[in-house]
Amino acid sequence: MKKRVVFIIAILFLLVGCGAEFNTPTKEVEMFLNKYQKNDSEVVNQFDTSLLDEGNLSDEQKEKYKEIMLGQYKDLTYEIKEEKIDGNKAKVEVEIEVYDYTTALNNAYMHLEENQDQFYVDDVLDVVKFVDYKLDQLFNYKNRITYTIVFNLERENTESEWVLKDLSEADLKKIHGIYSN
Repeated sequence: MKKRVVFIIAILFLLVGCGAEFNTPTKEVEMFLNKYQKNDSEVVNQFDTSLLDEGNLSDEQKEKYKEIMLGQYKDLTYEIKEEKIDGNKAKVEVEIEVYDYTTALNNAYMHLEENQDQFYVDDVLDVVKFVDYKLDQLFNYKNRITYTIVFNLERENTESEWVLKDLSEADLKKIHGIYSN
């Protein structure tokens, strides 16, 4: 009986004592990025098709774009470079690798300029045709690029959990692979 009580107390001590170890700035960033990699429902529900700059996508185009971006998230890789804690604030520097959709989109716009007869009818751009072309380019583009993101975290006090602060628009574009300097 005494051994059982000691065992239970030891287990409780491990669970309570290790709880703080599970909430570190690095662990919070890893959990955040893993949500992207796993296409977590929180990420999928926040999905926004406005990243293509076209507000009038057909339902079929929206689905294809969503498929492209969910593939981007799934294939995102990262490496934690550094964690700096200063009191109740922390910074975690992460190097991510994603598909370089900026180059794919730039190539699509260059193709449009060089092949206007393919996309213009009576001097008017066939937007649907060009969006379809851009989506095809994104879907088939496999070159990757590396970006650095510095995640900011805070906690109320030394006993509270680390909370990831909102990312900048530039950092979100890095995750989406559409960032340009």
